[in-house]
Amino acid sequence: MKFGAHVGMAGGVSNSIKNCMDIGGNSFALFLKSPRRWESPPYSKEEIETFHNLCKEYNYNPRTDILPHGSYFINLANPDQEKELKAYDSFLDDLKRCELLNIGLYNFHPGSDLGSDHTTALKKLASNINKAIKETNFVKIVIENMAGHGNLIGSDLNDIKFVIDLIEDKSRVGVCIDTCHSFAAGYDLRTEETYKEFWDKFDEIIGRKYLASVHLNDSKAPIGANRDLHAKLGYGFLGLETFRLIANDENLQNIPIVLETPVDKGNESEYGDEIKLLEWLIGKSKDDSEFKEKSAKLSKLGESERKDQLAKYEKKVTKKRKSENDILSALKKNNKKSK
Repeated sequence: MKFGAHVGMAGGVSNSIKNCMDIGGNSFALFLKSPRRWESPPYSKEEIETFHNLCKEYNYNPRTDILPHGSYFINLANPDQEKELKAYDSFLDDLKRCELLNIGLYNFHPGSDLGSDHTTALKKLASNINKAIKETNFVKIVIENMAGHGNLIGSDLNDIKFVIDLIEDKSRVGVCIDTCHSFAAGYDLRTEETYKEFWDKFDEIIGRKYLASVHLNDSKAPIGANRDLHAKLGYGFLGLETFRLIANDENLQNIPIVLETPVDKGNESEYGDEIKLLEWLIGKSKDDSEFKEKSAKLSKLGESERKDQLAKYEKKVTKKRKSENDILSALKKNNKKSK
């Protein structure tokens, strides 16, 4: 199992390798440049060489073990042509940086239709991916599923299928499943039965062959809340059982399984603790007394956070229902008057 985490690259992209070693990761994610800027200086020849050498020294295969994350600014489905082009330029720059470093995977958020026609936005996204594939050589573009709020693309697995169907070279596209995003979008992963149902649905709609990576996050918000709120493993509504199932899923071997859980700023050592937890879960059954004890302990630590988010969610649902009822009442009144 290639458990790892999203690590920092401050001081040079090669530092990400050492940071991953420090937490005991078998895979890792990183930003290829500042996620707060559209443009960043190119890598020096020395930095590229150092990156290659450290990968060899610490036995990371950059083609399979490293999963860079694209900037959150990138929206290849933007209906504004000028903004779409700006996003594409940043996207292509990321892909070319991957290939300079011999990195074989690149993960990104599929963007938003921003209130425009959804199908048109999906076609625009696919068109830009096709264009980028032609301008690069080998990096696989990995589409991440989303939590479902606003006009985001990818909370429905059918969105991702639609895009993949339009990709000309399908060997150059894959999917990253984020556990928190999936749960927020209404997909249940909490029991053996629902976990299997989800992956069966993924296989039916998209196809297992496209699964390239997994992001591991518990969820502070309840199922179907459409809130992208990451929690530490076992603290959230998903619970430790979800991650026990993942740790023992042979279908997830040999792909990057990357933590994005909350950690104190600058304290990536916390990821090391969660990687050890994931490794400890291997071979554990749901009836194991130690597992039950650990699960209850972690759940207790996240209890107040879950209560707070559940109250917010219930308040939002109540407000939405009241608004819908008010609209319905107004329509009924208007109908009576017209009669």
